[in-house]
Amino acid sequence: MQARSIFQNLSPIDHRYSLSEKELFESLVPWISEEASISACVKAEIALIKAHLTLRGQDTQELLTALKKAESSIDPETVYSEEEKTHHNIRALVNVLKKAVPQEVAPLVHLGATSVDILDTALAYRMKGVTQYVVLPLLKKLELALCDLVEREAETPQVGRTHGQHAVPITVGFALSEYVSRLGKSILEIEKRSVELKGKLAGAVGAYNATSVLVKDPELLERLYLSELGLEASEHSTQLVEPEYLLRLLLEFNVAFGIIANLADDLRNLQRTEIGELKENFSADQVGSSTMPQKRNPWNSEHVKSLWKAFSPRVMTFFMDQISEHQRDLTNSASQRFVADYVAGFCQAVARMTTVIKGLGVDRERLLYNLRGGAGSEGGNAGRGSGIVGGVLAEPAYILLAETGVSDAHEVIRRITLQAEQEGLTFAQALEKQPEVLVRIGGKMAELGLVPSASDALSFFEHPERYCGLAVQKAQRLAVKYRSLMSR
Repeated sequence: MQARSIFQNLSPIDHRYSLSEKELFESLVPWISEEASISACVKAEIALIKAHLTLRGQDTQELLTALKKAESSIDPETVYSEEEKTHHNIRALVNVLKKAVPQEVAPLVHLGATSVDILDTALAYRMKGVTQYVVLPLLKKLELALCDLVEREAETPQVGRTHGQHAVPITVGFALSEYVSRLGKSILEIEKRSVELKGKLAGAVGAYNATSVLVKDPELLERLYLSELGLEASEHSTQLVEPEYLLRLLLEFNVAFGIIANLADDLRNLQRTEIGELKENFSADQVGSSTMPQKRNPWNSEHVKSLWKAFSPRVMTFFMDQISEHQRDLTNSASQRFVADYVAGFCQAVARMTTVIKGLGVDRERLLYNLRGGAGSEGGNAGRGSGIVGGVLAEPAYILLAETGVSDAHEVIRRITLQAEQEGLTFAQALEKQPEVLVRIGGKMAELGLVPSASDALSFFEHPERYCGLAVQKAQRLAVKYRSLMSR
C-alpha cells in the first residue's frame, strides 16, 4: 500500500492527535482502524468455517492451523481492490478469503451467513475489545489518579461555591471526590455493558432460513460461531443485531464523557487569575500566548471540554441508528462507521484529563485566602453577602442561634452580615458587636462541644476552615471505595 504523509489525512485524530498521543493512538489501531475492521470480519468468517467443521467432525489440527495462517494473510488493500469490482465489501472479502484458505474448506466460507452476520458480529467483537483493553484501562487510570489526589488533598480547606458565589467551607479532596464517585459508577456501568454486546448468525431476516437448510440445530451453529469470538447471540435478530446493546454502551461512554467535561470546567475555572486555587503543570519551554509572554493558560482542561463539544452531540446519531425499516435498510451503514471517531475522541479526552490530574498543582495559601474572604477584597470587605470576610460562617451562626430558641435567627444573622458589609467589617467583627447574640451562640457551641468554652466562640468565626462538616471523611471514604472497585 502506498504510504501517505499523515499531514495529508483529513481527520485531526489521524494527524494532530496521533502525534501528541502516539501510544494511545497505537493502542486503538488494532480495534477501530479500517485495518481492524477488515481483520475482525476475516476473524468472523474464519470462526464460521470452524463452527461448520466442528459440527461435521472435521476440525482437525491441520485444518485449524491452515485457517489461522489464512486469517493472518489477508491484506486490507487486496480486499479494497476486490471491492472496486464487486461494489460489495463482504462479498469482496469472501472472494479474497476463498483463495487464502485450503481448497477443501473454501465452500464453507460465508456459508449460511448474510453480510450483517459478519459485520454486526465483527463490530461487537471490536467494541468489546476496545472497551476492555483500551477504554476501561484509560478510565481506571484516571479514576485512580483522582483517588490519589482526593486522598492527598482530603484535608485541604477550600470555599464551597454555589451559583458561582462563596457558600460554606469544604475541602479540595471533597470537591474532587464528587468526580471519583460519578466517574467510578460510570466505569462500572461501561464494564457491565461491554460484556453484554451481542453477535448473530441468523441470516437475511434473522429467522435462520439459510442455516436451517444446512444443519439440524442452527442455533447451535450460531453459538459455536460466536463462542470463537467471545460473544453470545442477540435474543432476537432481524438482519441486524438488536441495536440497543451497542447503543447502551455508547450512551454510557457519553455519560462518562460529560462527567470528565464537567471536571475540566471546574478545574479551568479554579485556575482563573482572580481565583488561582489550582494550576495545571506548565513546562519550562511551554508558551501560553503568542503575544503575552506571562500567560499560563489551563489549555489542557479547555482541550478536554472542546473534545466533549465536538463528540458528545454524536449521541444523536447513535439514537438514530436504532431505526431500520422492517428487517433492515442501509441507513446506518455510513453513520455507524463514525463510531470509531467517537471512541478515539473520547479516549483522547480521558488521556488528556489524566495528564491534568497527575500534574495538578494546589495553592494552599490562595485556597485559605479565598476561604477567609480575601479574594477580591479591599480593606477587608470582599463584597456582598457571603463575600464578606468570614461570611461563609453565617450559616452555622444562624443554626446555632436558632438552636437557642431564637425563631427569627436567620433574619438576625442576615442583618449582621449587612452591618459587616456597610461598615467594612469581617463577619467575626460584626458578630462581636452583637454581644447578646455571640453569648447565646457561644453557649450553644460549648454545650455541643464545638469549643472548649463560650468565650472561644469568636475564634471559631475567625477560622472558617474549621467548619467543613464531613468533607474530609467523605473524601477519604470515597477514595478508598473506588480504588478498591477499580482493582477488582
